[in-house]
Amino acid sequence: MAPAARAAFFDVDDTLVRVKTMFSFLAFHYRYRGEPDLVYERARDRLKSLHREGHTRADVNRVYYRLYQGAGHRALAEEGRLWFRESERSGDFFHGPAVAALREHLAAGDLVVLVSGSFYAPLDPIAAALGAHVALGTEPLTEDGRLTGEVVEPMIGAGKGRAARRLAEERGLDLAECWAYGDHASDLELLTSVGHPVAVGDDPVLTARATEHRHWGRLPGIELPSAV
Repeated sequence: MAPAARAAFFDVDDTLVRVKTMFSFLAFHYRYRGEPDLVYERARDRLKSLHREGHTRADVNRVYYRLYQGAGHRALAEEGRLWFRESERSGDFFHGPAVAALREHLAAGDLVVLVSGSFYAPLDPIAAALGAHVALGTEPLTEDGRLTGEVVEPMIGAGKGRAARRLAEERGLDLAECWAYGDHASDLELLTSVGHPVAVGDDPVLTARATEHRHWGRLPGIELPSAV
């Protein structure tokens, strides 16, 4: 089979799925390990507090991964598979319009790439279920098979754009012919990296861009607030 001539990059949370994967997986992780609900609630509240205090999304992303310090890489991958099975059984996990667009790209022979601040544990099973070819997430550092709590680079904001450009260079793709889908202003760097950006939902920054620039596409967003 000939290599794909173009790629379609998809943000994940609130674009393809109706949950915040990092929070949802963290809750499952603690529950799976027998921790009381309070442990997750304290971790969640601390992360949200950092955001309210003005810390950047990239900084909060780094704090999140420190919660997994010492966890086994393979064990987390297995937890991710179990988390996905449980989450998908809800019947309201995927966001239909974006998934339909993804399937159209697959049918057209495009390279389908997931790009997310989340990491392999929840991302890999989502990618497998959707038939995505590549999942680019935040990469935790490991030592002797266990997470150190640090990451290579948060896949947030400008990091998403850099990842798309690196992949395009590796695969010989013309980004002007590629597509990208995102729901939040933090996806702007990714969306402006391609010739065919698509705003999902009603984020004011993305909506303004789509209104101003005719080459931008639009997809409906998620009607209800995301579960965490």
